[in-house]
Amino acid sequence: MNTIAPDFVKTDMGNIQIAPEVIEIIAGLATVEVEGVAGMSGGFASGVAEMLGRKNLSKGVKVEVGQREAAVDVSVVIEYGRRIPEVATEIQANVKNAIESMTGLGVVEVNVHIHDVLFKGQEKTEEEEVTGITRVK
Repeated sequence: MNTIAPDFVKTDMGNIQIAPEVIEIIAGLATVEVEGVAGMSGGFASGVAEMLGRKNLSKGVKVEVGQREAAVDVSVVIEYGRRIPEVATEIQANVKNAIESMTGLGVVEVNVHIHDVLFKGQEKTEEEEVTGITRVK
């Protein structure tokens, strides 16, 4: 596991290290807090992990972490009827604020990738979530 230990988190008592996976979880939780986000889009591997009973809190999040800053990519599903640019802008602000306030790292960019739109009353079956294949009914 890669951990980050920038100079500013070295204390008299030792080092403070934050794993990149922690930053992914913070970004994922900050994303789903935004109104209009129906869920995260994590792909095949994430769907298999969830079927096995493991909740993946970093689903749909990719983070690149340097010594003092981070770049984040989030992949989301938006609720139908929401203004996508407004939801995406709110995601960017919420993710940046959460990471900076909790870790002290600067966030240089938050890229939002819209992978799907969820219509009211539409629920994906477990098979569709795992394979990514939507069947016409």
